Amino acid sequence: MRVDIVISADDIREGKTEGKSVVVIDMLRATSVITTAVMNGCKRVIPVLTVERALELAKESSEKCILGGERRALKIEGFDCSNSPLEYTKDVVEDKTLIISTTNGTRAINRCKGAKDILIGCILNASAVARKLYELKNDIVIVNAGTYGEFSMDDFICSGYIINCLKDMCELEMTDITRTAYHIYKMHSDIISFISQARHYNVIKDLGFTEDLEYCCRKDITDVVPYFDGKEIRAIKN
Repeated sequence: MRVDIVISADDIREGKTEGKSVVVIDMLRATSVITTAVMNGCKRVIPVLTVERALELAKESSEKCILGGERRALKIEGFDCSNSPLEYTKDVVEDKTLIISTTNGTRAINRCKGAKDILIGCILNASAVARKLYELKNDIVIVNAGTYGEFSMDDFICSGYIINCLKDMCELEMTDITRTAYHIYKMHSDIISFISQARHYNVIKDLGFTEDLEYCCRKDITDVVPYFDGKEIRAIKN
């Protein structure tokens, strides 16, 4: 089983994910939001690229919809929820459709449509994601959403944690970047000690979302693995 990492949504080259099992990570905070919403009973999640498309889908839908997401880490005007996973409680999301648009995460998800499988990963469900990847028995590409097209420390160490979980299950063929992520995680297994130095972490902290940061670094609180079929995200369970 070969494992590779793409360091940002802008680095997803043509053919890179085709036929592979892909995990998309934007742990601060889009994939943590999606995982939390699905964990709390959200029926499905539709990741879209633009605010306009989100509003259009919500208007057209006959279902109960929630609009969620961010621009520059802040809630979008007219949306129901921001990009804080703590807002996506059971009473807010259960049996509803979440239409979400974020700066980095939903773009990364939509750019992976040529993959065989697309899983949504974060620290909250890393072990469950690793188990599902092991069951799929396919070469893997871990796609880091990054931040505005650039490398992001938080997504990278989350990749390292998933690789660490996989390595306990089977032999892996690791690229240099994959091995680097694995070793960084082994040196900073508490997560916070590493990502507290990251620019994106400190942007979110300065905006007052300290509880979000603490929550997004909690390991394996759920076995839910959200799965994107190219149109919408639903839960699969190990």
